[in-house]
Amino acid sequence: MTLTYIWCGFFIVGFIAAMAQWLIGGDADVFKRIIDGTFKMAKFGVMDIALPLAGIMTLWLGLLTIGEKAGAITWIAKLIAPFFSRIFPEVPKDHPATGHMVMNFSANFLGLDNAATPFGLKSMQSLQEINPKKDEASNAMIMFTVLHASGLTLIPLSIMAQRMVMGAQNPADIFIPCMIATYVATVAGLIAVAIKQRINLFDRVIVAWLGSITGAIVLLVWAMSTQMTKEQITLVSGVVSNLLLLLIMVAFIGGALWKKINVYDAFIEGAKGGIETSLKIIPYLVGMLVAISVLRESGVLNYVLLGLTWLFTQTGVNTDFVPALPTALMKPVSGSGARAMMIETMQTYGVDSFAGRLAAVFQGSADTTFYIAALYYGYVGINKIRYAIGYGLIAEFCGVVAAILVAYLFFG
Repeated sequence: MTLTYIWCGFFIVGFIAAMAQWLIGGDADVFKRIIDGTFKMAKFGVMDIALPLAGIMTLWLGLLTIGEKAGAITWIAKLIAPFFSRIFPEVPKDHPATGHMVMNFSANFLGLDNAATPFGLKSMQSLQEINPKKDEASNAMIMFTVLHASGLTLIPLSIMAQRMVMGAQNPADIFIPCMIATYVATVAGLIAVAIKQRINLFDRVIVAWLGSITGAIVLLVWAMSTQMTKEQITLVSGVVSNLLLLLIMVAFIGGALWKKINVYDAFIEGAKGGIETSLKIIPYLVGMLVAISVLRESGVLNYVLLGLTWLFTQTGVNTDFVPALPTALMKPVSGSGARAMMIETMQTYGVDSFAGRLAAVFQGSADTTFYIAALYYGYVGINKIRYAIGYGLIAEFCGVVAAILVAYLFFG
């Protein structure tokens, strides 16, 4: 219902603002601008976003299916299983829940959203089996949903695809910034929940995992911030991002050939979902783009951004990030709404503008806390979710802050 209220609210607030401009300001053209804007954004959502996106999604869903059949998810699952046994101490060592959770995070990590959701639902079902209080979220459930809300993803596929559709010079240049921001969100959520649940964060396995990855990211950020110019950072980021994506493609295909899998059939099997995925998002995308257009053309969104700019100006900080904030504010509530905000920002300010790139990094820095909580806890019939949403929002907030800082480093 939350998304319904937001969507209806956009129209109501936009209508009130338009009436005020007409009655007080004498601007009779405001109604025409709003209607023209709704038609324009409806056409833009279908013809310029969803349909071109189908081809790119077809390609990558096919490649990801090859990786899945080659055993990429299973390999990642075996790799991170020891770490998971430490952060989920209440889950018995050989319980199926551990495997389901590892598979869920592995699928998310590779950008396999279609595979990740069934694994996530299965994980919650398995965790409910060992939950002593069937109407209340267990510690393991909360840790699982908070980590899920942090949105740790290696390949921000849909974001890069949408940047390509909108004509970005280097659609993959947000690859590394997204990785850093989503990692920060994940670690922040993990540490916050671990402290709350009194999990030993100084366990050697936890320290080794978090320490090594964090150290590598800190070293990367240090090198880029002190040893490179902005032009060099942009060049290196673009080259490394595209190289990593190419290596992933080659590794998937090579692994499938090694296992004697029919690579082309596997590609076709996954690619069939590309058009289906693009068609599924059309109603959500058009609905949100039209509602956002009403806010924009009625002047409400501009007033909100002016207010945020004034607020942050009082603190003395650079306000270049403010135009991208609507994406970050919408993200905890709705993935489709945040996607629409991101697209609207890229269209308004330019896909390769600072705001356009930052909106893309916001989109890739975390997941939808409220939606995940509603879906997963509703699936197992739990009403008392305790501190799950609060700590999920902590993770998202840290991801947003990290996204802003990383965007200034890479694109500022």
